[in-house]
Amino acid sequence: MSVSAKTGIGVLVVLVALMIAILPIWDKDSGGGLAAPVLPSGAEAPVDTSELAALRADASLELCPAPSGAAMANPSAGGPFAGLVLECLADGSPMDLGAALAGRPAVLNLWAYWCAPCRAELPAMAEFAARAGDAVTVLTVHKDKNQDRGLAMLAELGVQLPGVDDPGAKVAAAASAPNVLPVTVLLRADGTVAKVLAVPFTNADEIADAVREYLGVAA
Repeated sequence: MSVSAKTGIGVLVVLVALMIAILPIWDKDSGGGLAAPVLPSGAEAPVDTSELAALRADASLELCPAPSGAAMANPSAGGPFAGLVLECLADGSPMDLGAALAGRPAVLNLWAYWCAPCRAELPAMAEFAARAGDAVTVLTVHKDKNQDRGLAMLAELGVQLPGVDDPGAKVAAAASAPNVLPVTVLLRADGTVAKVLAVPFTNADEIADAVREYLGVAA
């Protein structure tokens, strides 16, 4: 065989190898579809449960409210949030939002760890909650899948309000809230939505004014 022929065969082998390398993998087990791509080595891995427990301990959040007497008497109580179950940030337990909030006016504060205005608003929410006492339930709603980062931010801010994790944005959907953050949802005692406020609050007085105006509760 001539040198030129050998060279041509060598080039052809290299080209075939390159084509095989760049073709997508065919997944026979999924009925002939393309296999899911492999995540890059730098992709974020799930947070270890022990690490999450440590973050929860550092944050020292208040436990989520338990179902009220109103919910026990009326299983359908809770308005648009009836039957909506989310994970409590304090301990990872499931919380039925409608049942836990029934019977008392409530303030739901939707936020995320990456939201700059939320960082200023959360301490104001905590101050308002301390002033309101038992007159109003204040619950934070972390609208992101990275619960660990949310817990770390709360620990940094020293905000210990009860809260839930809502990576699927179910609360926003139930309240017909816009896709922005922060958002505050004001609920009447019967669980119905009185007002959705897509504005950042900078102090407890502003929150108290909104609660007084839309819920009729002075705090």
